[in-house]
Amino acid sequence: MMFKGKVIAVAAASAGLGFGIAEAVAKQGGSVSIASRTREKIDAAAKSLREAQGVNAKGYVMDAADPASISSWITDTLEDFSRIDGLVVNAGGPPPGKFDAFSDTDWERGFNLTLMSSVRMIRAVLPSMREQGSGSIITITSSSIKEPIDILLLSNVFRSGVVSLVKSLSSDLASEGIRINNLVPGQIDTDRVKSNDMFKANQLDIALEDWQKKRHGMIPMGRYGTIQEFGEAGAFLLSDAARYITGSTLFVDGGKSKTVW
Repeated sequence: MMFKGKVIAVAAASAGLGFGIAEAVAKQGGSVSIASRTREKIDAAAKSLREAQGVNAKGYVMDAADPASISSWITDTLEDFSRIDGLVVNAGGPPPGKFDAFSDTDWERGFNLTLMSSVRMIRAVLPSMREQGSGSIITITSSSIKEPIDILLLSNVFRSGVVSLVKSLSSDLASEGIRINNLVPGQIDTDRVKSNDMFKANQLDIALEDWQKKRHGMIPMGRYGTIQEFGEAGAFLLSDAARYITGSTLFVDGGKSKTVW
């Protein structure tokens, strides 16, 4: 029960990768503050964690592109739980597309949703972590930080910025007892991955199943990862088991990445 007595705040956690981490933390006895844009979905996710794991889990409405919404989530979490021991920075990704498809407005939205949401979530939680002299932060990024994905230009650009932010902050925060790392999903079986697969299959005018079979063949382990497997990796980085790890980038990708990071 390595999270007993600890509180972990997880953004974009009504489903998918964020929920996977919240669930893994809850299984190890941690209390969780989970947030997403939709009240009905986040309340249902919190209820499922309370009932299945018997922990204190509460849902909050939070729009990662809205600075005030981020601030309110962290403030409300501190009021309700009294502390935050870990933060998972997460947000839905920008839409797929190539360079000519995007206007200045699209770029600004992607900037706010992906890069600035990370800046704002970290900024909001640091005062309380500094006061208690400890904390662990992870950002959920993308394999595009190593090799750009051809249909995800906005994500390619802004998620690389998040990695640089984390690496820069890691040396500044280490002396204050605060760790910060990147967690990189490969092809994890989420709704977003399925949506991107469908986008690509339509582009190629092939069946979704045929495109996914091809993708599976590119992964040494021969399959997509599960949300639970990704969640357990996130819980590890948040936990004291990773207490000497900061400024690192952990790939959860079934061995797909072949270059040395």
